Amino acid sequence: MVHPYSNEVTKLLQRWRDGNREALDALLPLVYEELRCLAHRHLRNERQDHTLQSTALVHEAYFRMVGQDFPEWEGRAHFFAIAAQLMRQVLVDYARSRRAAKRGGGICMVMLDDIEALPERKDVDIVALNDALNTLAELDPRQTRVVELRFFAGLSLEEISEVMGIATATVQRDWTAARAWLYREMSGRSRA
Repeated sequence: MVHPYSNEVTKLLQRWRDGNREALDALLPLVYEELRCLAHRHLRNERQDHTLQSTALVHEAYFRMVGQDFPEWEGRAHFFAIAAQLMRQVLVDYARSRRAAKRGGGICMVMLDDIEALPERKDVDIVALNDALNTLAELDPRQTRVVELRFFAGLSLEEISEVMGIATATVQRDWTAARAWLYREMSGRSRA
């Protein structure tokens, strides 16, 4: 799927990469709504009383992103993949701080509705999900990257293929295997 501003976003990212900080001013209006939708997607499955809002998540992730010195952007899909990773970090940091503040009582939950291997929607502790992904990264970094791009960034299989430079069929196999592995890992952790 070609996004309406994809080429313009890519050009602005290249200008930013080349040291033009003013490209950021032009970039934000083009990507803000998509970032907000991505943040909303992350937060819609959080518990009802979650205090972190989509706007705050976007701002925190964007703040972390622009703090980088001339990142090596490869295009629009890569930008949103990095944004998704940063949003994951923000949510995990937030969950850990709430958990610490409440001495274990503030577990932040997300719905793993995109992991089709689950028989039904299931609440999952985002810190546990992060830990499972970190374990998977030790076993298969490529599968972990596919999960981040699909689950957290909401990229299509074709976009993931483009970002990672691998065949779409390989992305599909990695996605299927990673979902099954995460299901087993998360099921085992919840019983422990």
